[in-house]
Amino acid sequence: MRYFLAVVRAGSIRAAAAALHVAPSAVSRQVAELEAEAGQPLLERLPRGVQPTEAGQAVALHAQRREEEGAALRDHLRRLRGGLEGTIRLCCGDGFLADLLERGLAGFSAQHPGLRFVVVPGGTDRIQAAVAEGEAELGLAYNPPAHPLLQSLARARQPLVALVPPDHPHGDGPLRLADLAAEPAALLSTGHGIRHLLARAEADGGFRLTPRLETGSVELLRRFVLAGMGVTFLPEFAASGELAAGRLRAIPLADPVLAEASAHLLHRAGRRLPEGSLLLSRWLAENLAALRH
Repeated sequence: MRYFLAVVRAGSIRAAAAALHVAPSAVSRQVAELEAEAGQPLLERLPRGVQPTEAGQAVALHAQRREEEGAALRDHLRRLRGGLEGTIRLCCGDGFLADLLERGLAGFSAQHPGLRFVVVPGGTDRIQAAVAEGEAELGLAYNPPAHPLLQSLARARQPLVALVPPDHPHGDGPLRLADLAAEPAALLSTGHGIRHLLARAEADGGFRLTPRLETGSVELLRRFVLAGMGVTFLPEFAASGELAAGRLRAIPLADPVLAEASAHLLHRAGRRLPEGSLLLSRWLAENLAALRH
């Protein structure tokens, strides 16, 4: 079951074997035995990797529930011994990383030295998939679309703003995104929540931005503006250090779809979080700048 679930998550036998630190032949053998026991194919072989059949999806869901029940049992036994131990897995957008480390994990880990953390950055689609499929207990995403398997434990309105150099000619008053359409811009790659938002504003206004740089890195977006190459668009918490130091300036954007954007702390609906993850979720909701209005 563990090997099969790894294959479904990784999308290929070879990638699952690498994640499990075993030979691909060992993974193939376990999958074959599981298919023989099920009496039907559980994986559809594709030119690039595999995907679960309908039966395979049912088996993967069962395997995921068993994995979570096992984690809950281990968590309960650890609490009976006294103290919290174990690993908490989070998937989050690149723009949350500094906030998560400085205002989240630093203080929380000092109170719970027996816990360790695995943090995987990713775009909105990746975050939602990781939490829905049980790869991560918690996810931090910016303006994610509705997902039938996910719920928000906390959320806060975090408008998208234009980040510009301090000497940028535009004033501090709200602008329409279209007012910056001719400016060279650094944009996040497709698949990020911010890029989805910008695309909606472009479609509503009938214009297109002028991307000079496209990247999956929020750090590169900030450095693009710091280097005087143009503008970018982020929520203020993603550039709080540069804004506080006066190295960047934030201009509010008047487009309703951008002004109403929000940050979310996600978990899978119906899943009972382990004690450590539950405590961390409460800590993050109270302490992260991204989750404060």
